Amino acid sequence: MTEKTKTRKAKTEKHEFQAEVREVLNLMIHSLYSNREIFLRELISNASDACDKLRFEALQNEALLGGDSELKIQVDVDEDANQVIVRDNGIGMSKQDVVDNIGTIARSGTRKFLESAAEKEDFDAKLIGQFGVGFYSSFIVADKVTMLTRAAGSKSSEGVRWESDGTGEYTIGSVDLPNQGTTVILHLREDAKEFNSKWAIRSLIQKYSDHIGFPIYMKNQPMAEEGEEKAPEPEWEAVNQSSALWTLQKSEISSDEYQAFYKHVSHDFEDALSWAHNHVEGSQNYTSLLYVPSKAPMDMMMQRDERHGLRLYVKRVFIMDAAEQLLPHYLRFVRGVVDSDDLPLNVSRELLQENALVAKIRSAVIRRSLDLLQRLANNEAEKYNTFWDEFGNVLKEGLAEDPSNKDKIAKLLRFSSTAEAAKEQRVSLEDYVSRMAEDQDVIWYVTAENRKAAENSPHLEIFRKKGIEVLLMSDRIDEWVMGYFNEFDGKKLRSIAKGDVNLDSKEEKKAEEDAKDEEKDPLLKRLSDALTDEVSEVRASKRLTESASCLVLSEQELAMHMRRMLEQAGQELPDSKPKLEVNLDHPLLKQISAVDSDEAFKDWASLLFEQAVLAEGGHLEDPAGFVQRVNRLMMSAH
Repeated sequence: MTEKTKTRKAKTEKHEFQAEVREVLNLMIHSLYSNREIFLRELISNASDACDKLRFEALQNEALLGGDSELKIQVDVDEDANQVIVRDNGIGMSKQDVVDNIGTIARSGTRKFLESAAEKEDFDAKLIGQFGVGFYSSFIVADKVTMLTRAAGSKSSEGVRWESDGTGEYTIGSVDLPNQGTTVILHLREDAKEFNSKWAIRSLIQKYSDHIGFPIYMKNQPMAEEGEEKAPEPEWEAVNQSSALWTLQKSEISSDEYQAFYKHVSHDFEDALSWAHNHVEGSQNYTSLLYVPSKAPMDMMMQRDERHGLRLYVKRVFIMDAAEQLLPHYLRFVRGVVDSDDLPLNVSRELLQENALVAKIRSAVIRRSLDLLQRLANNEAEKYNTFWDEFGNVLKEGLAEDPSNKDKIAKLLRFSSTAEAAKEQRVSLEDYVSRMAEDQDVIWYVTAENRKAAENSPHLEIFRKKGIEVLLMSDRIDEWVMGYFNEFDGKKLRSIAKGDVNLDSKEEKKAEEDAKDEEKDPLLKRLSDALTDEVSEVRASKRLTESASCLVLSEQELAMHMRRMLEQAGQELPDSKPKLEVNLDHPLLKQISAVDSDEAFKDWASLLFEQAVLAEGGHLEDPAGFVQRVNRLMMSAH
């Protein structure tokens, strides 16, 4: 069924692919063998998107349909020519569209895609869908790809012919095309003969694309009836169900069909972890089908400024593919569709922003997404742990962004912990509260640059001694997000590194009052005078049992590691003068107290402060001076 064309002897231009496209093509041709059959799913998904876009544009201009009332996809196999052909009568492309969409990859994650591919010896097709490079999967099975396309509403003389063998260049020229839409012709490689079969291609369509909302046609192969000299001519017949899957009842849809549809809307190659399918009727009529992926794209944390969201349909008519108005940023990993019966067909992104119905749908989508995660956490802990490892940092953003759902989000949080029984587990806040002592009214936590730094924080010493559990937070986002989260289940959340910490029992407090003279230790005064420019106060520590010193911040101050990150990012921050706490029972403090020389004492005092800064993940203002002080003290040791 190759498109009948008249190639006018207009100039055929030769172009080079963008450098990153060449690298992707090289990967496709030489590295991707484990799942070659996905090329057809990608091409059919692209054809479906083209039909969706034309159906939407035709709402405003019916003439764009070009007299063809049925939007469809046709797939054929020319076994003699060793070709697979995929054609749609959708939106089509102009010459500039082809150059922009096929010659370049305007996607921020492409570089990371290539870096990841270079690092993985067992790299396969699983990453393609994360970076929008699905069209290039054609070159997994084809040594040449020809594309004929004509934009809807354009003249037949404005067709475009694009062709490439995937080696770094492509040709593009003008061609007469009687029909609008796009035809992709794959000239199969010698080692891809298994796809040169109508039966094989039909099986792949039914496996991957049965759910596509447009009919996919292939030619049948009628047999000659008894007495007939030859079989009738083949006719086009639909080979998929051609129904919008989300419109069906849940009881009519198998898990495999749900998973296949997820891969269609997400362009992911992994199965979804879980999904929620809901039909809502009443004052509003809409359907939502929401999926939680099992794998995060490598640029997930950089996607805050990229468009994200669900595919929006109105009365089964595709409206837009990333309706960010339906999802907050912290749920940007959720994939799926929303189909409303109540929104106007000509709704725009601007109208979505102002529409009261959208606000209600958004609220319901958020609730259903969080409920879906909670069910996963309650019933399938292993799957939820997988989710948390991939998307936990993104979900945490909701504590700051969505105060109305803070309690629901808080129940979904997971942490590392100092509890012996929880060292290798992910601890929920409910777990923590269930283990709290009767007289404990605070949920304690510590933030640090990494897990090791959190586990070895000197602030933990008194908590370990008294057997009080502390949550260990070592993700970059934790310090920021905890500024918006200070209570759970009536219990305050407090950092063990900020403010005053007094864990003493009544008896211990009485003994402390009887020993107040310790606070008047002359060593504290000498240290305070020596460090007057660095700290606001030097005091005896109630936190330390093994370390010599630590820094203590006020409740509102940023942790040292967070300050360092922000400063490295170019942000200006107000000066901070923390308190220095010292362990007066530590042998080092006893040794320092005996130092007579003011110069040597200054070195010791500075070293106490600087080691406390380093332990908190801060940076030293004068590293060279620190080294010199250490050297002097080492040389003076007897």
